[in-house]
Amino acid sequence: QVQLVESGGGLVQAGGSLRLSCAASGKTFFINTMGWYRQAPGKQRDLVAVATSGGSTNYADSVKGRFTISRDNAKNTVYLQMNNLKPEDTAVYYCNVNGRSYGVNFDYWGQGTQVTVST
Repeated sequence: QVQLVESGGGLVQAGGSLRLSCAASGKTFFINTMGWYRQAPGKQRDLVAVATSGGSTNYADSVKGRFTISRDNAKNTVYLQMNNLKPEDTAVYYCNVNGRSYGVNFDYWGQGTQVTVST
C-alpha cells in the first residue's frame, strides 16, 4: 500500500504563484510516473503535468511556460510550481503516482487540493 499526502493549495490572485507537493510513502516500492491532474466543477479530470522516473516531463498546452513539475526521488515527492496563475486554473488538483511494489503494479491518487485563482 502506498499513501499519498498532498499540500500547497489555496486562494491566490491572478498572476500569483502556488507550489503543490505530493509525498508518497509506504512499503518498498518503485515509482515510475508522478503527475498532477486537475478537475474543475462540471468538467472531466485532465492531465496538467507528468514526470517519469527517467526524467521526462510532459505538460498540458494550457500550462506550458507557467507550470513546472519536478521530482525529488530520494523523498518520493513530486512538486508543481505554478506561476502566473489564471482564473481558468481554478480546480481541484490531484496527484497521481504509479509504479510497482512487491511485483504488483499500482496506481494511486491523492485526496486532492483546491486551487482557486481570483480576478
